[in-house]
Amino acid sequence: MSAPIIAPSILAADFANLQRDIEMLNESQADWIHVDVMDGVFVPNISFGQPVVEAVYKHAKKPLDVHLMIQDPDRYLAAFRNAGAANISVHYEACNHLHRTLQAIKALDCKAGVAVNPHTNVQLLEDTIKDIDLVIIMSVNPGFGGQSFIENTYKKVRQLKEIIVENEASTLIEIDGGVNAHNAPALLEAGADVLVAGSFVFKSVDSVGTIAELKGINL
Repeated sequence: MSAPIIAPSILAADFANLQRDIEMLNESQADWIHVDVMDGVFVPNISFGQPVVEAVYKHAKKPLDVHLMIQDPDRYLAAFRNAGAANISVHYEACNHLHRTLQAIKALDCKAGVAVNPHTNVQLLEDTIKDIDLVIIMSVNPGFGGQSFIENTYKKVRQLKEIIVENEASTLIEIDGGVNAHNAPALLEAGADVLVAGSFVFKSVDSVGTIAELKGINL
């Protein structure tokens, strides 16, 4: 199989030295820069909004993979596209009309993603899977960095991969939460395409080397 897409999450970066950390990612083997937007309503934490995304975009040489952990995301799709998002993912649990939201994201010339919380059954995505460019499977409960990986994630990845294959979709499977060099091979073997890593990258002694380690995993 091809090398995984690596998307380090800047939620774990040093916000006082964010430009430095973005420039590190530019020089690394990272493919995307994962940006977690939290509103303190859909999830119990607040991270940052469009102004920070705009600031990151000015320095980033990699596409911004924006993950909206917010209520009523439709209100902010255009704002985050204008801030520099290449991919916009919304939560299944936050959308009353998911198909409409996906079409709105695509109309902005962004890749359209759907994130699912640990309790959400991936079978619920079967009717829209061909309209989804990427599915983020949350392998921790959303809202905080540094959480432990939920083991049931492997099963969900395999189930989602079956749905994608059966429907002849081209959807990518992205894993967000607790990803490290220990569980990454099993995730890729189950069918994952994109690995989001926050603490594992930014808390390591050699972040560039850690990204290269994830990128170099061969099955």
